[in-house]
Amino acid sequence: MPEPARGHAGWGYLLETMVQSVELLLDEAADAEIRRQWRLLEEAGVPSQAANTAASNRPHITAAVARQIWPRIERALDAQTVPQIPVRLGGLLVFGARRPILVRMVVPSEPLLALHRRIFHAISPCPGIPVNVHPDAWTPHITLARRVPAPQLGEAIHAVARDRDFPATVLGIRRWDGEQRREWPIGRGR
Repeated sequence: MPEPARGHAGWGYLLETMVQSVELLLDEAADAEIRRQWRLLEEAGVPSQAANTAASNRPHITAAVARQIWPRIERALDAQTVPQIPVRLGGLLVFGARRPILVRMVVPSEPLLALHRRIFHAISPCPGIPVNVHPDAWTPHITLARRVPAPQLGEAIHAVARDRDFPATVLGIRRWDGEQRREWPIGRGR
């Protein structure tokens, strides 16, 4: 059976159809630091990722998104070697205006960008890839809070602002299936 035609879309389109992703996972210390920031936001009365108590809700860097990731693409991703990559968790960013998303930037490094390019190349035939995950448009980040009410943005930023970057290490890759609400590790070295 032929695969569906290739297509790209922006986040608005994918918010309704986004169900498949490839995500980079962090070391225990960085994971704990992001979870601490989720709790700080929650304690400040800001809706944060802490509200999602599912075991699969983990701090991560989304490297790729598509409406579907076909089995042959899954096998190509699983065959990739996943190196440990040191990264820095940097400043805060706000995405969007109507439904602001507060994120912690991941400072791009050549090893991180190279891994992202490899992942993107593997999934590029899949349908529904948003433009902002293309290698020349990707902003690596970790989500802290979604749909932050505009009047609470200042309070949210104040709750988790840091004066310096936080070191982290990308330790692996997972696949997330939003339709089935399940995750699994991929790539060699897991």
